[in-house]
Amino acid sequence: MPRSSPVFVHVPYDDIEAIKAAATPNTVAVMVEPVQGEGGVCVPSSDYLPALRKLCDDRGWLLILDEIQTGNGRTGKYFAYQHFGILPDVVTTAKGLGNGVPIGACLARGQAATIFQPGNHGSTFGGNPLACSAALAVVKTITEQNLPEQASRLGARMLNGFRTALADVHGIVDIRGSGLMIGIQLNKDCPELVEKAKQVGLLINVTAGSTIRLLPPLIISDDQADEIVSTLVELIKSHQAE
Repeated sequence: MPRSSPVFVHVPYDDIEAIKAAATPNTVAVMVEPVQGEGGVCVPSSDYLPALRKLCDDRGWLLILDEIQTGNGRTGKYFAYQHFGILPDVVTTAKGLGNGVPIGACLARGQAATIFQPGNHGSTFGGNPLACSAALAVVKTITEQNLPEQASRLGARMLNGFRTALADVHGIVDIRGSGLMIGIQLNKDCPELVEKAKQVGLLINVTAGSTIRLLPPLIISDDQADEIVSTLVELIKSHQAE
């Protein structure tokens, strides 16, 4: 059953029929991550976002994409929606946009771009010169150094490395990702791997209880990518053998 809040109705991911079933006459928009981050690095089927774009067009809804984690080159394109050949009406972006400097942005087109007017949405420090200068430098670096392509190439290298090395390990539910956004789902919870990885010089995150999430820097080298794979593989093997 869909979960409801005063504003949003939550439905299963990658399920167009669930959205249709939950829609009401008051529905005005759909908001979704093109690749789920906190949900466990879930990559949707290739026809999900195109079908969602068509549904929104047919019903006069806005399509809002949360690219806080997936944007700024992370998945192998500047924005993850570019993998699916669509254009959203609204995109939110942050995290990688400032490369450590706090900043977020909301991008809109068409009718959606006319809704907010100067003064409608204020912030004491929003849009300050320091944060904006940092973001401009980040965007310039990502585009001039073609870091999305680097993320695509290294992400494929790491996924292949994990799939080969863990092929015979018991309890590997899935190894998935898009660019340098990689998830390894185990058959049991593994939060203790975060501290164990830290002890051997590797920073990882465990989300959704049992999915190891990797978001390495877009500027890592081939050798560093291979080192991440070999180090984490040993940790996973040890964990699954317990």
